[in-house]
Amino acid sequence: MSTRKDLDLLLQSFVDRGIPGCSLKVVQRGTTLYEGHFGITDRDTKKPVAKDTVYRQASMSKVPLYTAMMMLYERGKFLLTDPVGNYLPEWASSKKYVRHANGYVDIVPTTNQITIRDTLSMKCGLPYCNFDGPTNDLTLQGMQECMRPLWEKGHFTLKEQLSAVSKAPLACEPGTHWIYGFSSEIAAGIIEAVCDKPVNDVLKELLFDPLEMKDTGAIFYGDIKDRMVTLYAKDENGNLVPGPDFFDKKHLPGEENEAGWARLFSTVDDYTNLLQMLACGGMYKGQRIMSARTIDLMRANGLDKEQLKDFQDTYNAGYGYGYGFRTLIDPAAGSLNGSLGAFGWTGGFGTFCEADPAEGLSICYMHNLIPDDENYCHPRVRTAAYGLL
Repeated sequence: MSTRKDLDLLLQSFVDRGIPGCSLKVVQRGTTLYEGHFGITDRDTKKPVAKDTVYRQASMSKVPLYTAMMMLYERGKFLLTDPVGNYLPEWASSKKYVRHANGYVDIVPTTNQITIRDTLSMKCGLPYCNFDGPTNDLTLQGMQECMRPLWEKGHFTLKEQLSAVSKAPLACEPGTHWIYGFSSEIAAGIIEAVCDKPVNDVLKELLFDPLEMKDTGAIFYGDIKDRMVTLYAKDENGNLVPGPDFFDKKHLPGEENEAGWARLFSTVDDYTNLLQMLACGGMYKGQRIMSARTIDLMRANGLDKEQLKDFQDTYNAGYGYGYGFRTLIDPAAGSLNGSLGAFGWTGGFGTFCEADPAEGLSICYMHNLIPDDENYCHPRVRTAAYGLL
């Protein structure tokens, strides 16, 4: 088994190999098995990483987003089989690319509408489109054409983004392939449509307030900005240089900083509260937040054999994908010491989380760096955390 000292040494080794600072919290049914904070938040100030250090979540923002979606589902706000167009009228019809053996490409209407199930399982047929640079990907080219007026405008709301991208042809028939990306923007739009309020307000009401996640949000408040780690990138020589400010601008108040659905920031303490609720059947400090059965549905693999080929790679080996989460379906395939049905996600700047209902266990690890070094750090964190049991 691993010990707290082993985890201390592991996190320190991450700092030694170039991670500016990192945090890890492992909790089992309310009992903290490990908590550690290493390194610094900023090279210039040398401020040490601490319990209240704030990290950008990037794609790990999807965990509260899709949790809120499933909470609304279990309250009867929609069915998973509902077409997205029922709630976002621009999406009532769509077109797709059809590629022929001779190299020709046609754009034709899709046979089916995109459903909420397609959105939750990343099968809407659209990748992310966050840049206007050259690409050979036809789908991205179509999305770029739709987004260009908004990029030239300089700022845009989620509704404007959804309206623009609804005109882009899909890469495939909805529901046929796992493609990571724009499904999350569609999900956020559905939340706003059924709740008639901004998605970030819904997340606060459904999750952040009940789970005492006081340092989690999308727009800076209080001293959050001062407590957030500086984002660094490694140059070709391995030296740390300032990272891009695109994501941080989205955290500033004011419509001039809007760019669709802003990603979240959080601390390991806050995020652990969410993970413990998911690991403990929807309960938090004696209060039921959501149904355990709904959580089971969220973490059930929904990819068939062919779709698993779209999803699985070295990093995701042994995992399938449910509704917004990867879920462990084959520990041997991934050389993993976790439980079947353990589920979670990761963020592009280095955050990682997993909730394990079989053990009532949550693992929450955070650092912010470009590139994120996830292939080295995350498997080691996960393995050592399970080694505590």
